[in-house]
Amino acid sequence: MRFIVALLIFFLTASPAFSEEITIYSARMEQLITPVFDAYTKSSGVKIKFITDKEGPLLQRLIAEGADSPADIFMAVDAGMLWKAGDIGVLKPAPSPTLKANIPSHLRDPKDRWFGLSVRARTIVYNTKKLNPSELSTYEALGDAQFQKRLCLRTSKKVYNQSLVAMMIADLGIEQTEKVVSSWVKNLAVPVFSDDVQVMKAVAQGICDVGIVNTYYYGLLMAKRPDHPLALFWPNKEDRGVHVNISGAGIALHAKHEKAAIAFLEWLSSEKAQNLFAEVNFEYPVNPNVKPYAKVAKWGTFKHDTINVENAGKLQIDAVKLMDRAGYK
Repeated sequence: MRFIVALLIFFLTASPAFSEEITIYSARMEQLITPVFDAYTKSSGVKIKFITDKEGPLLQRLIAEGADSPADIFMAVDAGMLWKAGDIGVLKPAPSPTLKANIPSHLRDPKDRWFGLSVRARTIVYNTKKLNPSELSTYEALGDAQFQKRLCLRTSKKVYNQSLVAMMIADLGIEQTEKVVSSWVKNLAVPVFSDDVQVMKAVAQGICDVGIVNTYYYGLLMAKRPDHPLALFWPNKEDRGVHVNISGAGIALHAKHEKAAIAFLEWLSSEKAQNLFAEVNFEYPVNPNVKPYAKVAKWGTFKHDTINVENAGKLQIDAVKLMDRAGYK
């Protein structure tokens, strides 16, 4: 009898993962996260329940649920939204030495409320038949006279462009950034598009010669249409570098399984899991010790803008107002 009791105590105390379960509210699409969740459950025994939706509704749900929320983790696909989640108080600090060691400081919250888990660059894409890369240099230069009626952009209503402009404000200041954005608007070949894929298709078709897109959209499109005459260019090599954004996560304020949730984020930042998280969406690992997916690595290396991505959220309202003033629809 004593042996049976001792055995039960061992399994209940030494192996809590077998009965552990965490709940994740995720803005990352289901097909991108399910393989990651399944791999973690297989390796740890921790079960994962998840709800997917856009970031806005998920944040509103966290606010409405309050202390009754079942969420242990909030996962988002934009630094600005992660900053907002921290700012409105639905995340709690997770002072993990492992997360700090694995994730560069500019890709995580200075107050430890959220952490980048994968990286994408918002960079220049161009038509290889109509433009020589020697003609390209910086984001700002896309507003020069040589690119008149040659530029395509996605709408300013999307958070990725709002984050790009917010980070430019942090780097260049409001006055200079407004001049740049206004010059982009003057150089548009056609009205703005609803998404990055439409921008790239317009560039490939010669409607315009150059655009600004997220690298993972480029990867996804070229995997389907390798015949498109498109290539990426890494701007601002001589100064601040390329604008980067993150997919990431933080611990929910009222997490019921905080230790298990932190352990999961630590695993996601590890060398073992990084490419599993990044590869499925043609993103870059956030952990600098992990090499990018082979197909992503072929795009070449680039210099990161290392100003903290929290500025994508802190300056988002300023960015939206600026784009309105500049006539960027």
